[in-house]
Amino acid sequence: MSEDKKPKLRIPKIHSVRFGLVWLGIGVLVGAVIPLVLWFSLHRIVWALILIGGLIIALFGGVFAIEMHQDFAEVPYYERHLKDDIPFDPREQYAVIRCSICNGEQVAGFKNKKDGHFTEVMVIHSPEEEKRFLRMYDLESVKKEY
Repeated sequence: MSEDKKPKLRIPKIHSVRFGLVWLGIGVLVGAVIPLVLWFSLHRIVWALILIGGLIIALFGGVFAIEMHQDFAEVPYYERHLKDDIPFDPREQYAVIRCSICNGEQVAGFKNKKDGHFTEVMVIHSPEEEKRFLRMYDLESVKKEY
């Protein structure tokens, strides 16, 4: 495998891969559900479990808050590495937005100049997203095909 083709280590954020629900569920299970079951069955309160569950929820909240503060929705997480994952070669491809005449859906991507193969990059819902696509790939304009 060549140097530029080696996979890069990317650690997904908690809020981007639904790990958050798992950690919140574990925190609630350990901190509330299990202690309640023990209290109802044995009439004993297990403070250690309540503290551990509360700590899990608090740590998750802290990590989630830090992640949201770091990128505060300026660039969606899935778009950060889009340029690396779907490269654009202007010698072999040209940028195009495919527009549906039926429902108006627009999809930005690249069309191969030789065989016409279309590589989808992102769905365009607004002019701002079209500008973001142009900015992401350093393009001045993009052709629309119907």
